Parts: sequence; structure tokens; C-alpha cells
Amino acid sequence: MTHSEIDATAASRVIIFDTTLRDGEQSPGCSMNLPEKLRMAATLEEMGVDVIEAGFPAASDGDFEAVQAIARTAKKAVIAGLARAEAIRPAERRRIHTFVSTSPIHMKYNINKTPDEVLQMVTDSVTLARNHTDDVEWSAMDATRSEHDFLCRCAEAAIKAGATTINIPDTVGYAVPEEFGALIRTLRDRVPNIDKAVISVHCHNDLGLAVANALAGLDAGARQAECTINGIGERAGNAALEEIVMAMRVRHDKIPYSNGIDTTMITRASRLLSTITGFSVQPNKAIVGANAFAHESGIHQDGMLKHANSYEIMSPESVGLNRSQLVLGKHSGRHAFKSKLKDLGYDLGDNAIEDAFARFKTLADRKKDIFDEDIVALVDDETGRDHEHLRFASLQVVAGSKGPQTAELEVAVEGALRTVKAEGNGPVDACFNAIGQIFPHQAKLVLYQVHAVTAGTDAQAEVTVRLEENGRTVNGQGADTDTLVASVRAYLHALNKLTVKRTRGEPEDSDVMQAVAGYA
Repeated sequence: MTHSEIDATAASRVIIFDTTLRDGEQSPGCSMNLPEKLRMAATLEEMGVDVIEAGFPAASDGDFEAVQAIARTAKKAVIAGLARAEAIRPAERRRIHTFVSTSPIHMKYNINKTPDEVLQMVTDSVTLARNHTDDVEWSAMDATRSEHDFLCRCAEAAIKAGATTINIPDTVGYAVPEEFGALIRTLRDRVPNIDKAVISVHCHNDLGLAVANALAGLDAGARQAECTINGIGERAGNAALEEIVMAMRVRHDKIPYSNGIDTTMITRASRLLSTITGFSVQPNKAIVGANAFAHESGIHQDGMLKHANSYEIMSPESVGLNRSQLVLGKHSGRHAFKSKLKDLGYDLGDNAIEDAFARFKTLADRKKDIFDEDIVALVDDETGRDHEHLRFASLQVVAGSKGPQTAELEVAVEGALRTVKAEGNGPVDACFNAIGQIFPHQAKLVLYQVHAVTAGTDAQAEVTVRLEENGRTVNGQGADTDTLVASVRAYLHALNKLTVKRTRGEPEDSDVMQAVAGYA
């Protein structure tokens, strides 16, 4: 399946290539397990992403399995694997993405190759990939610091060997919009067979210019934008999908391109990724930040009351952000709860609905007002917890300034209840010490993060815990109206994921990063 079959509508159609599951996952502490990757991939496909780069299959057996699983389940999106053919074989629509360094500094110090050797590598890698699929993307690593003559020669060779997409990455986030646009125009003008391929842009945000550079590239003739949800990625991240897409929608007069993204799913995708990775979105982040549609200035508020467009260039509803409304309470039944889940975009099985409904009833007894965000947090916290090695049962904490602070914790270990009482330097430390007694481990706590789901003193707390053990890093999440209960649930979630990594013998994160070293 080639790019021409994606881009069958008009020359102004931009292909959205999402690399959240590959480049995004290369962010330190951002690794996802198989169920999480499948949930994220399903959401990306549902929102209309054209190409999902599902991972780097050569990095580890786990990454290979994840790419293959996504390839089996995807029906509409093209599934791309970075430089490995076998993992994408089950996909109905598949792409191989291969790359070679082209800048003088990378050729000398990273791969120790001469320009002639690199040119041969381009031809050989694309030819090999083309033997497995007719949709091949070739990337010039560190393109923006490459010599233009040599970059053009490499692009020409890649297309001659069968590449259907030529990707121009700003690998280290070095470019500014004017020169990046000029680079794309240079390729269009000087590569004789460029009309046989789509030009793609992949911009990093080291100078905060990723989206601006990507849009400059589109203006210069590129017709594929590579991006990630929430702009996650190595170092300062990638061009944010939501910003590129909404820029096209809001400023269509200046950016007159179309895409297939259902923008009303943007907020849902953003929240799902934050839940999975534990990377909270900064409040002032464009499009998806908590303050993106908040107005505090008296002048702004007055203008908003008179006419929303006075200070909002897009509506919250256009990105799927519905104002919080009290919709359910402790007297609500299963049918109403199931209907609300459907409205929020969840399609759960009967058992999952029963588990979520039971927790909802418990929450409704403890929290006066139940908002959509509460239900989202509750369901996301419960999803993917089947067959856990460790399951939370109960917690009793004694805290305060006089001390000692103690935690009496009950946890089901493989179904058998274990109870311990532990002291600590504060209630959180006591809780985590109790977990250490129930399940001894050497994992180091490297992140503990708490934020409130909604306003009010009875708000649910969402807690993210990051653990590191022998180079392996995992995130765990937990939600509850009691911050300490949420903390324990998050810690146990992380330990369960770490146990799976141990069992599967997954490599250390440093080994995985070495496997993808340099490419962005």
C-alpha cells in the first residue's frame, strides 16, 4: 500500500504520520507495555492518523512483538516499522522506514563512513526494504546540517531504489523556519525524480520551533508531517500533532491543507497518553493544556461573555474538550454508566464494565460531585490491571506531626492476602516501606507525582510513580479520592509492570536506547 493510495484526494492533502509509539517512546521514562501500546494505537487509528510508526522492532523482542500486534489489529492506518520488515508483515497496509546519516559530523563521528559509502548504503537499504513492501520511506538523518548537494544526491538515489517517501528530519532541532522551508524547496527544485515520492518533515523542538518548521516545510511542498501526541519525544520532543492539525484548521486561509484527523478526539488522545506515560501536560500547553481555554483577565472574561470569538480562536468542543458537567451520581444504574462510557469514547467488555461500575459506586459514596474527568480517571486506572501479580486490598494510615507515621497495608499477592504494618518518614514513605516488606525489591523510586483530576477538596488524586531497576524503567499510575491509596495503587502498578519486564527478560533501557542511538 503506497502513499499514493493514502493521498488520493488532492495535492493539498497532508499525510499525518504519528511516531508517538516510536520516537515518543524514546523519551526517558516513557516506555509503554504491549496493552498500553495497543490502546494508544487504536486511538490513533480511530482519530484518523494515516501512518502509525509502531516502534523500532530491532530494539528488543518486546518492541518487535508490539509492532507485530499493532500490525495485526490495524485496519485503516498504514503501520510503519523503523528498519525491520518482519514485524509489520501482518499489517493490511505496511511501510518500512529506513534511514542513513547524511551530515558531515554524523558521517565522521557516528557511522565512520565516507560520502560514497553512505550513498551506497542508501541504495542497498532501500532496495532491501523494497523487496518486502512497495511502501518504503527513507530518512536522511541530520538532514538540516547536511550539505545540500550531497543530500539531493542521496534523495535521488533513494527514489531510484524504490523509496516512495523522502523524509527530511531536523534531527537535533537546529533549523529555523525560513531555512527549513528553503531546504524543502531545494529538494523539489534539484532532485530530478522527486515527483515520484512524497516529501516528509520530521522536526524536533530543541529551539521550540518544531511546529513552525514543520508548517514551513508543508508550505514549501512537503506533504507528510511526522509528529507525536503532546509533542513527546527525545530531548525537547517533536512537533505536536494537535498543534499542526489545529493550525491547518484554524488558519486554513494561510495553511490551506487538509488532513484526515478527527479533531474532536485530540483531548482524549492527549489524556490517554498522559495517563499511560505519567507525563502530565503543562497547563499552558497549546490546544491540550489545562489553561488552553481558561480566561482570568477581567477584560478577557468580559469579551468572552459578549462573544466567545473575542478571545477564543477555536472552540473547546472542536478538540473534544467538553465542559465538566455533573452527569452521574450514586443512584445512577449500569445502563446510564455504560451510556456515559460510550459518550466518553470507551468500548469496554462486560467484565471491565462491571469492575469500573463497582469502583464508580464506591467513588460516588465518597465524592459528592462526579464529573466526566472523574470517570475517565477511574476507567483509565482500572484498564489493563487484569491478572496482576500484586493487587491492592486495603490501607490504614496514621499520619501527623507527632508521629510515628505508620501504614497498615493489605495486598493480594497471586491471590493470597498479605498484611504488614510499617513506619516511615511521613505517610507516603510508610506506605512504600510496607510495600517493600510485602514484596521485597531493589527498584529505586525516581519519580513521584500527584495531581488533582478536578477541583475541590474531594477531588480524585492521580498519582504517577516511576521505578528504576537494573537499567529498566517503568511508570505506574493510580487514582483515588485518597491520595495515599492512589499512591499505593500507582506503586503496585509499577511493580507489576517491572515484574513482567523481568519475566520476559527485556533488555535494559540503555541497551534499547543504544539500538536507536542517533536517529530522531
